[in-house]
Amino acid sequence: MTNTLNKIVFLAIMFTILSVATAYAQDNEIYVDQSGATANIDFEQLGTGNLITGLSGVSGTPTALDLDGGSMTLDVNMIGDTNKFLGDIWADTFTGNYDFTGSTNTFTLTIDPTNTYGADSSNQNVQVTGSSNTFVLNQGTAALADSLDLDWLVQGSNNTITANIDIDNATNFMDIDGSDNTVTYDGDGVSASAGGYMYLDHTGGSRTFNIEQQSTLNNDWVQINSTGSGGTVCVIQNDSGTTTSC
Repeated sequence: MTNTLNKIVFLAIMFTILSVATAYAQDNEIYVDQSGATANIDFEQLGTGNLITGLSGVSGTPTALDLDGGSMTLDVNMIGDTNKFLGDIWADTFTGNYDFTGSTNTFTLTIDPTNTYGADSSNQNVQVTGSSNTFVLNQGTAALADSLDLDWLVQGSNNTITANIDIDNATNFMDIDGSDNTVTYDGDGVSASAGGYMYLDHTGGSRTFNIEQQSTLNNDWVQINSTGSGGTVCVIQNDSGTTTSC
C-alpha cells in the first residue's frame, strides 16, 4: 500500500512540474498537497526564481505546501537564486533534509503547529551556501518537539536564520561561517520534562545573535563559540522567573 501511494504522489508531482514548466518557461514551480504515512518525497530544482508551494498557490503568489502523515522523509535541493520553499508539515518521526545553494532564497517551514501528530522524534538538516537568504523554521506547540535533532550548516554572509521550537529535550546545532549574519532562536516549553540544548559555532564579523531559552522549571543549555569582531550577542534564559531583556 505504501509503495502504491508513493508512486501515485510521485506521478502527480511530476505531472505538475511538466505542466507549470510549459506555462512559465523561465521558472520551475512544484505544487504539493500530500497525505499518508511513510512517504518518501524528493524535490530538486535548478535555476532562478523556482518555487515549491501548495496547491492553492499561483505563480507569484505562493502558499505553503501541505504534507500530512507519520514517519515521512522530505529531501529538498534548490540550486540558484531567488528561490522559495514554503511548507506546512503535520508529521511525527519526520526527517527533513534541505540543501540551498544560491542567494536571496526564502525558506519558511512550520512543523505540526496544531499538534496533530506531536512533532516529536524529528531530524531536520538545513544546509545553506550563499548570501542574503532568509530561513525560518518553526516546530511544535507547547513543548511537543520531543527529541528534535535540528542541524544548521550555513556558509555565506547577510543571512537571516530564525528558529522557534517548543522544546522538550530538543537540540539545535548551528554551524555558521560568514559575516553580517543574524540568528534568532526562541526555545520554550511548559512540560515538566522540557529542556533544550543549543550549540552555536560561528566565524565572522558584525554578527547579531538573539537567543532566548524558556523551559518552565527546567534546565536549558547553550554554548556559543564565535570568532570575529563587531555585532551584538543577547542570550536570555528564563524558567518562569523575573522577566529579563537585553
